Amino acid sequence: MTVTQRRGRKIMMTPGELDEFLTSQRTCRVATVSADGFPHVSALWFAWDGNSLWLYSVVRSKRWTELRRDPRIAIVIDTGEEYEQLRGVELSGTVEFVGEIPRVGELRAELDVPETLFARKNFGLDEMPHDGRHAWIRLTPEKIVSWDFRKLGSV
Repeated sequence: MTVTQRRGRKIMMTPGELDEFLTSQRTCRVATVSADGFPHVSALWFAWDGNSLWLYSVVRSKRWTELRRDPRIAIVIDTGEEYEQLRGVELSGTVEFVGEIPRVGELRAELDVPETLFARKNFGLDEMPHDGRHAWIRLTPEKIVSWDFRKLGSV
């Protein structure tokens, strides 16, 4: 994973801040490449395991179809209303599809952690509910850019 911050090093998040931010946020915006070459952006819940971002996507979605055709992705997670409150992260790379498609709950050791994190964070449950319509996509980012304008002090 490459943390790229040519400009804005003053506002980039430390590794600890990055982990805390990605663990506490719930919704990301996922950018994929459509068949016609145009970007497609959609919102999705996610889980962060400290190394990878896990997306639980409907397998009949445009996002899923696009990623099966071209696994390149960019994801933005951000928060803040006022300029001096803005914080966020952009992660990009190539995704992997993990587990059965669609996911019906087959035992899969590599999904234990993301499913537990996702279920607790988004559903308040200890176990992941499976509906036979979703499956897992993992992004282990090749590039990360972060910002935290709170570090600038008063503007």
